[in-house]
Amino acid sequence: MSRIRVGHGYDVHRLIAGRPLILGGVEIPYAQGLEGHSDADVLVHAVMDALAGAAGLGDIGRLFPDTDPAYAGISSLELLRRVKALLAEKGIEVVNVDMTLIAQAPKISPYVEEMAENIAAALDIGRGQVNVKATTEECLGFTGDGSGMSAHAVALVEHVE
Repeated sequence: MSRIRVGHGYDVHRLIAGRPLILGGVEIPYAQGLEGHSDADVLVHAVMDALAGAAGLGDIGRLFPDTDPAYAGISSLELLRRVKALLAEKGIEVVNVDMTLIAQAPKISPYVEEMAENIAAALDIGRGQVNVKATTEECLGFTGDGSGMSAHAVALVEHVE
């Protein structure tokens, strides 16, 4: 197995009324939240998929199925810590993660630093190894019309054992 591996993650969730909006482990004031079995943190879900892919672990649906009541309402940061533990069991360390949130609203720039710190802490890596950014889709598609949010993430990992 190569010592260096890369993984890509993608996730999407519908926006609905009556749920808090959690992104990068931060509760953001907004009229809607993301629908999902866990806290539906689309950003962290993309990171987990990227890490799982880089480590050959499949995806978060396989690791944490939405049919399992144990994951109902669970913090995605807790699930990220579990992914980190699975990587550690395989002798894999996270080199860095880079992610992009795609959403028309709300503006997340006031929360980016806290999101990055949360993700770095969950992965037990330095803050400089985590990059969070966001973009809109100029009012196009489901993210542009405010129906949902999506996120992409790329992770670089290294096999150290």
